[in-house]
Amino acid sequence: MTSSIEFVEKLRKSGLRPTKQRIEICKVLFNSEKTFHFTINDLVKMIEDKNNKKISLATVYNTIHAFEKKGYLKEIAINSSQTYFDTNTSDHHHFFDEKEKELIDLENKDVDPIKIKKNISGKKIRSVEVLVRIDTDNQ
Repeated sequence: MTSSIEFVEKLRKSGLRPTKQRIEICKVLFNSEKTFHFTINDLVKMIEDKNNKKISLATVYNTIHAFEKKGYLKEIAINSSQTYFDTNTSDHHHFFDEKEKELIDLENKDVDPIKIKKNISGKKIRSVEVLVRIDTDNQ
């Protein structure tokens, strides 16, 4: 279990002032034994359900984006209007269940090596992460 002191440090390293609301955000994000995926609206609901009181959407939004920028979270864009965040920041792949709107980890060992044949001058590949869209199989 991570302590409030570690949360304060993480917030400060992200350029944020440690407030009660931001520490509550940290508790939900970083006190879980398992990594998880969430949207900002999902996170607002989790925090409000846990604390039985409202939290500022702007505070959650700004905190999440500061954490993502610092590398504490990974952003996964599903499309231009739908973004998830992942508490697992390692390079890995995902299934996206179109019906359930759920992001599911897909381990690297479950995907054969991907060979990229094209290079872009002056650029290097930082990572390759596959997003596999799935839907219910109604055969």
